[in-house]
Amino acid sequence: MVQKYQSPVRVYKHPFELIMAAYERRFPTCPLIPMFVASDTVNEYKSEDEAIHVIERRCKLDIDAPRLLKKIAGVDYVYFIQKNSLNRRERTLHIEAYNETFSNRVIINEHCSYTVHPDNEDWTCFEQSASLDIKSFFGFESTVEKIAMKQYTSNIKKGKEIIEYYLKQLEEEGITFVPRWTPPVACKSESGTSHPRRPVSPAINIPDCATKEGLSNKEILNTTSSPSEPTAGTPDDKLDADYIKRYLGDLTPMQESCLIRLRQWLQETHKGKIPKDEHILRFLRARDFNIDKAREILCQSLTWRKQHQVDYILDTWNPPQVLQDYYAGGWHHHDKDGRPLYVLRLGQMDTKGLVRALGEEALLRYVLSINEEGLRRCEENTKVFGRPISSWTCLVDLEGLNMRHLWRPGVKALLRIIEVVEANYPETLGRLLILRAPRVFPVLWTLVSPFIDDNTRKKFLIYAGNDYQGPGGLLDYIDKEIIPDFLGGECMCEVPEGGLVPKSLYRTAEELENEDIKLWTETIYQSASVFKGAPHEVLIQIVDASSVITWDFDVCKGDIVFNIFHSKRAPQPPKKDSLGAHSITSPGGNNVQLIDKVWQLGCDYSMVESPLICKEGESVQGSHVTRWPGFYILQWKFHSMPACATTNLPRVDDVLASLQVSSHKCKVMYYTEVIGSEDFRGSMTSLESSHSGFSQLSAATTSSSQSHSSSMISR
Repeated sequence: MVQKYQSPVRVYKHPFELIMAAYERRFPTCPLIPMFVASDTVNEYKSEDEAIHVIERRCKLDIDAPRLLKKIAGVDYVYFIQKNSLNRRERTLHIEAYNETFSNRVIINEHCSYTVHPDNEDWTCFEQSASLDIKSFFGFESTVEKIAMKQYTSNIKKGKEIIEYYLKQLEEEGITFVPRWTPPVACKSESGTSHPRRPVSPAINIPDCATKEGLSNKEILNTTSSPSEPTAGTPDDKLDADYIKRYLGDLTPMQESCLIRLRQWLQETHKGKIPKDEHILRFLRARDFNIDKAREILCQSLTWRKQHQVDYILDTWNPPQVLQDYYAGGWHHHDKDGRPLYVLRLGQMDTKGLVRALGEEALLRYVLSINEEGLRRCEENTKVFGRPISSWTCLVDLEGLNMRHLWRPGVKALLRIIEVVEANYPETLGRLLILRAPRVFPVLWTLVSPFIDDNTRKKFLIYAGNDYQGPGGLLDYIDKEIIPDFLGGECMCEVPEGGLVPKSLYRTAEELENEDIKLWTETIYQSASVFKGAPHEVLIQIVDASSVITWDFDVCKGDIVFNIFHSKRAPQPPKKDSLGAHSITSPGGNNVQLIDKVWQLGCDYSMVESPLICKEGESVQGSHVTRWPGFYILQWKFHSMPACATTNLPRVDDVLASLQVSSHKCKVMYYTEVIGSEDFRGSMTSLESSHSGFSQLSAATTSSSQSHSSSMISR
């Protein structure tokens, strides 16, 4: 397996020339890196004007590996080739490094660059990417991979320290400024006229270190912040590794790399709807920084949030009065670690009464609003305490818990809430303090614990009776001054006391069912299943030419091909009505086919946009300016993996991808709308028009894709 690394941008608040003077002191040996034994120059080139300096070194490394492994491999030292391409005119240094030893068994490539800060020419940026691919190594592949990653990680950590060490050394020698390169003074020709000297030098291969393994410097600088989020701290904090430490916490270089690479992927596939770094990091932690697994659950969660408009729940949804009066929970200061503290008096809560009065969906939505409020409070506390706070503490008081709380529909509602929260708010619970657990608690715990993630269960602390008042109890986690009065503290807690919900507020099963459907279909999105040989199609009739057809869809499962067709003929409606092209459908999805199988492309209908292949997990927004009246058909079609162009055998990636699409079924969630040309201004941001349903989404699409004068498809 290929291991990849992408660094955050490191910022040195020193000019480029001074950083280069410090960097050169690392050679031919560097005492700060004991494994770096020696280096010899094997090739060197300088342009006539000395603006370009390319030097190639052969570096000798003493890898910290077991003696047995060295003996089997037959080497004591490992050799690397490092090529430095310095351009004083452009003020850039590009570094390429690759292994010479065991190059047929192990492939290591490293790309680094020093460049001028885009916003401050007296600062210098450093970024780094690398890849490790072990083909074979005498049966010790796993061991070699661990050794290589350990060595690489330790060297990365020392990188900044080494530059700063030599900067301090220069300062002690009185060198605090190195002049910039300037063109040579113009010389006089034989006639006495002055001509600028133009050195002619051969083409030099100065690699762009951000092409294969990462992004350009400017793009990498943008990867540490969401385009639609407010900037936390100063803009400078957003640009380098200091931002990660200040707002996200201590991460290993490999964890930083995972965060940057996942954000990069999201920027390429989810334009304008990138979650904040803290949110991405929670999903990475939930899957132990396995990018593929984290990406899968994150994409599912982003689609879920979009479908149910969770981003707007705090602004658009008001909890029913029953919840405000009888839900015995609320926010209460913070714990000793600065985490927001939520207090839940579960033993005093009438779960049966709340379910009978409100139904599962209202309770679920209320719990989601609590989680969204918790995320907001974490951001505020991060600013207040000056350190990253990404989770909250929950204190659950079980006094009063009895068998009535084990009412089957109530437990069912609780399990569903846990399932939804676990899937969409991973790593948001920092600690759960369960106090005054009664004898009936083990029964409830047996029912609930299988639905809770192992990492989450480790954060549970359970106290029976008054054990919480002794050593290792509540005082270890919460300041004495804010312990609630009902737990023996002196702080008045404004959490509702709960109590029995009056039976007069109970609703019939039919009323609750209708209310539940309304609650979870308050979305402008529809879902559709796409089968192999059975595409899903939406018909849009255009009366006025130059109208704008807009769309926004997510590929929830499988890979699809998106097409737009035009026809003068009206397709025959499907035999089974699917509630109309723009009606709200059930979350289960549907499938509608409009193009008759006897129709011929180019005769009965025509293609007005190039087909767009969309991968699973991608979010696509776009628009098409119509040129003719008539009938337009948006089509989502199952994408079959093509074989490799140079061979009849399919590629491994294609085979693996095809195995993931079970039963040849894909799923999309989409919204389409027609906007008059006078309301459209050429980009997705214009869809905030009061005439458009997209106005609900404007906050999430303000950074969406570019448009063209006639049409636009973006991802």
